[in-house]
Amino acid sequence: MLTTGVSASGRERGAALIEVLVSILIVSFGLLALAGLQTKMNAALLESYQRAQGLTLLEDMTQRIQANRGQSGSYVTTSLGTGDAQPANCSGLATRQAKDSCEWSNALKGASVTAGGANAGAMIGARGCIEQLQAPNPGTGICQPGMYRVSVAWQGLNGTVVPAVSCGADQYGADDSFRKVVSSRVVIALPGCS
Repeated sequence: MLTTGVSASGRERGAALIEVLVSILIVSFGLLALAGLQTKMNAALLESYQRAQGLTLLEDMTQRIQANRGQSGSYVTTSLGTGDAQPANCSGLATRQAKDSCEWSNALKGASVTAGGANAGAMIGARGCIEQLQAPNPGTGICQPGMYRVSVAWQGLNGTVVPAVSCGADQYGADDSFRKVVSSRVVIALPGCS
């Protein structure tokens, strides 16, 4: 009778050790997957935050134009926010439209929140645009209201379909699929028109 020198209890301990190593390997892969998921969740959370900020800034300018409807045409601009020449202090500006544009520009630049002396309260590279889609015409029998599109653009973290609205186009690198845009139409009615 030949003996191998390994008892049955020794083989069981070896098998148990292999089971533990396999379990550790499986748990390690699970933890790596969880870490990757956490990274994607953080990116999605930042994208969501930026969209909420964009919608808030969009509503802000929409209300400013509606409150100053007599001067709505003077709000038209190709780009405010990142990279513009608006002053940081808007108090010395003469007209309501100039002050509104300056304050909106500073909000787009994130001036409401600072961290370490730098603006940190807005989206990445935020820009705002106001286009006139239809000029008002109070002519008798025409009564065409003024129509404007207010847009807010920023740089997203993930590429998607390139937005149809041109606000911020080609401002976020070679790949325009990272540009995110929210927009809204503002209609300025002509109440005394007939």
